[in-house]
Amino acid sequence: MEQERRPAVLITGASRGIGAACARRFAQAGWDVGVNYCRSQQQALELVEELEQLGVRAVALAGDVSQSQQAAALVEAAEREFGALDALVCNAGVAGVQALLTDLTDEQWRWTAGTNLDGVVYTMRAAVPGMVRRQRGSIVTMSSMWGLIGGSCEAAYSAAKAGVIGLTRAMAKELGPSHIRVNCVAPGVIDTDMNAHLSPQDMQALAEETPLGRIGRPEDVAEGVFFLTSAAADFITGQVLAVDGGMVI
Repeated sequence: MEQERRPAVLITGASRGIGAACARRFAQAGWDVGVNYCRSQQQALELVEELEQLGVRAVALAGDVSQSQQAAALVEAAEREFGALDALVCNAGVAGVQALLTDLTDEQWRWTAGTNLDGVVYTMRAAVPGMVRRQRGSIVTMSSMWGLIGGSCEAAYSAAKAGVIGLTRAMAKELGPSHIRVNCVAPGVIDTDMNAHLSPQDMQALAEETPLGRIGRPEDVAEGVFFLTSAAADFITGQVLAVDGGMVI
């Protein structure tokens, strides 16, 4: 019966970094967790084992969300495993293309937008029908501070992440009558593999530019994500929560 099942969340790109921190936060709160991964199978399996030690059910689910059929199959598998999804966290993302717009290739644009924006659309599109049927649910998307303010030589990433914000606000209005909340988290500089290409000196400079004087942790973002799915945020939808240490003013 509905009241006897634990709440369940599907987190895309959950094998490491911010996604893994989100998975841990939900599991600590007693949620069952679908850990999506694309290539990092071993890391996903190790995380699942860790989460199960907390007494919840966790399952590793493969799928490249930039491919619409795989995203749909991913959501279907999660719903089959848990009976229903109470929350969806669209966290999967890629970065690494730094180029002037005039030097940006079609392949670089499609790679960047494919996961960062298309993947959110495809995953959300697959999860929405089940939530509408149940007249409940919460969706959190993942943007970036660059989606809010833009970044030089980061046109593709900035545009895709800005698109996530527009999508979030549109879907909050579209799904509000079905009692489904849709919000967005926009992280600043976070200590993850995505920033591994930066030197210690670069990271120190970014920390000094951040009003709170430090680089963010994946756990900082996870707390924001969890809050937006929780009952404490029951009257919050269509919002962008910047978890950036004050970097974006």
